[in-house]
Amino acid sequence: MSVERQQPRVAFQGERGAFGEEAAVALLGPGVRLVPRPTFEETFGAIGEGEADYALAPIENSLVGTIERACDLLLESTLVVAGEVVHPITHNLVGCRGASAETVRVVESHPAALAQCEKFFAEHPHVRRVVADDTAASVRRVVERGDPTRAAIASLGAARLYGGAILREHLEDHRENYTRFLLLAPEPRATAERADKISLALRLPHRPGALYRALGPFARRGLDLLKLESRPVRGEPWQYRFYVELQGSTEDEEVARALEELRGLSAEMRVLGCYPSARSLTDAKED
Repeated sequence: MSVERQQPRVAFQGERGAFGEEAAVALLGPGVRLVPRPTFEETFGAIGEGEADYALAPIENSLVGTIERACDLLLESTLVVAGEVVHPITHNLVGCRGASAETVRVVESHPAALAQCEKFFAEHPHVRRVVADDTAASVRRVVERGDPTRAAIASLGAARLYGGAILREHLEDHRENYTRFLLLAPEPRATAERADKISLALRLPHRPGALYRALGPFARRGLDLLKLESRPVRGEPWQYRFYVELQGSTEDEEVARALEELRGLSAEMRVLGCYPSARSLTDAKED
């Protein structure tokens, strides 16, 4: 078997040059085989179709919060979380050759990218935003059109890849801008030695105090709950599923007891994965 065939195939949302591509390389190394997919739905479906071994999905951004569509697909899918990476996001205004920031009247990009640049649009009310599926594809279209009144918000890498011109740097509302991506696998793997984070999907019975009681197993044991997000269940109006992140490992006896107690308090509970957090991976590289 060739070395190339041994490298994992990772699906990400967007075209080449997207932030997902950068995150995949940061997490798995430059040898990873990249599988661009145009939508989140197709990214999640790539493993089942045999097109990828893993999928990388953005779950949260430090400026705009949860990436809702990716979170919903995770809760609905059978994929499991095998790892994560936190990737710094720098947004650039990218135009075609010959364009300038002053000529731009329309800016297109992924909705999450547009939302991270609210100050730019507030300062330029004459600029119309256009929602697109992908930051990198937006650059490609802008360059292909050659229209100096149109620009995209995307990475420096996308601008270089498609021959775009950087019209303005750092459009993000704050320089401390990061997106956390989850690495998704088709089935659980053996718990990694450095696994210190757990993701859960949770549904609770509709009765007073249900959420309060569900948090008890963690509080009594001094376990750190990192994220709690409620998401509507499609097709069941006013029903909600929780996405939960917890510091700890399923190999830890106290954590295992807390999860077992939580299962008894829940209408539905699924461990989505136990994996090394981005911080523990950084520590491992430094070691």
